[in-house]
Amino acid sequence: MDRERRILDAAAELFRERGFHGAGMDELGTRAGLSGPALYRVFGGKSEILAALFNEAMDELVGATAPLLADPEADLRRLVHHHVRFTIDHRALVSVYQREDRSLVDPWRKEFDRRRRRYVERWERAVARAAPAAAPTAVAAATQGCLGAVFSLAYWPGRTLRAPGSDELAERFVLLGFGALGIALIDQGP
Repeated sequence: MDRERRILDAAAELFRERGFHGAGMDELGTRAGLSGPALYRVFGGKSEILAALFNEAMDELVGATAPLLADPEADLRRLVHHHVRFTIDHRALVSVYQREDRSLVDPWRKEFDRRRRRYVERWERAVARAAPAAAPTAVAAATQGCLGAVFSLAYWPGRTLRAPGSDELAERFVLLGFGALGIALIDQGP
């Protein structure tokens, strides 16, 4: 594993455990298997590491919001599935993204805020494609509700997320929520 990857993985775990401001570069270096000074050969400091983590997450999430399927409902199901899997597979990163937003400073803050707006807009377009009769305010509310539910998985107990079928149940929960817009994305069954 390359140095940058080791640092970012260690930072996601450390920032999740102690918060951005509670984490020190020396401890981060130890966890990454490097000296504190060696970190500065890869990153300019903790703020740059946080920005790299945020950008890594945003690269993946924005990329997944590009429409891929002609069927808007199938594409929305794909999008929900991807985000649930991403959140479960990268719990530490998503947790840091959710909790440490306030710690991101300029020059990274402005660009990240622009990318986050683009991300939400792309989600709203995906939801609107699947629910063309829904009002824009309803689409925005449904999008925020969906994202909030998906990203809350980062805080679920590990044993719950490891239970067989928990990811499918989380997806089902989110997809059923879109019923508020009058679209049935899955069979509601018994």
